[in-house]
Amino acid sequence: MEKKNNILKKPVFVCLLSLFCCMLWGSAFPAVKKGFHLFEISSSDIGAQLLFAGIRFATAGIMVIIITSLISKKILYPKKKSIGKVFIISLFQTVIQYFFYYIGLARTSGVKASVIIGTSVFITLILSAVIFKLENLTAKKIIGCIIGFIGVMIINMNGFSYDFSFTLTGEGFILISTVASAFSSVIMKKFSKDDNPMMLSGWQFFIGGIILAIMGFSLGGRITFSGASTVILMLYLAFISAAAYTLWSMLLKHNPVSEISVYGFTKQIFGVLLSAVFLGEVAEAMSINSLLSLILVCTGIFVVNYRKDKSPNK
Repeated sequence: MEKKNNILKKPVFVCLLSLFCCMLWGSAFPAVKKGFHLFEISSSDIGAQLLFAGIRFATAGIMVIIITSLISKKILYPKKKSIGKVFIISLFQTVIQYFFYYIGLARTSGVKASVIIGTSVFITLILSAVIFKLENLTAKKIIGCIIGFIGVMIINMNGFSYDFSFTLTGEGFILISTVASAFSSVIMKKFSKDDNPMMLSGWQFFIGGIILAIMGFSLGGRITFSGASTVILMLYLAFISAAAYTLWSMLLKHNPVSEISVYGFTKQIFGVLLSAVFLGEVAEAMSINSLLSLILVCTGIFVVNYRKDKSPNK
């Protein structure tokens, strides 16, 4: 176990695994768009969107539970002392985050949503350092996050201006979703000290997915699997959540929250690049904005993770 823990603390492995997680999350952007098209879900059909999300996350939970149980050679389930933790993580990571995300996204632009979501790294850092006291809030962490956030803003710029209008059910809901996501990262870091992060991840997805599916169905949402393509896509989206969040949780368990969360800025870059591959949005991916954004995000990650010596950064 100690050898495994050491690997999850080595900078090279941390970098590669974090980027792999963000690449998977980035691929979710075009995959969800494709899913809405295949399942014929309109942007105004919140019920179907929540049902779609619920099936995705419940399936992701089943994947993690089965794989973790096979690795452990026993059925892995939360003990009595861990049930409350699973529900708390599920509330923030799956239910609140995606309920408000889908409703808010339908009422604001993708650009504004992306910029608001980009603030999650700042919020996670503040929660970790100021509220939960899990690490120190240093100047280099703040500077690195600012540089990375500027990169996120640039990749979402249309010309040199932004629309700063704000509505509660649009930008407000996206902000609530972003805060919930930040809370889930810090809470997972705290809870995984005493519990298996894979167990927590699997069961929170399963429970949260069931809740979202019930909510979507009660709102009149209906979806139909009409061929192999819809099944394959749903399984892939479930795999994204299962693999990315579980690996991310394991990295959070063994590293400072700030050093992992800063990689979250790359989700937008991967999203743009993979959209170019799968949705034909080549012009956006090959723009000067994308290149400059990549440089700034990488610089921000370097600043946050740079160490003058080999002592752990707490």
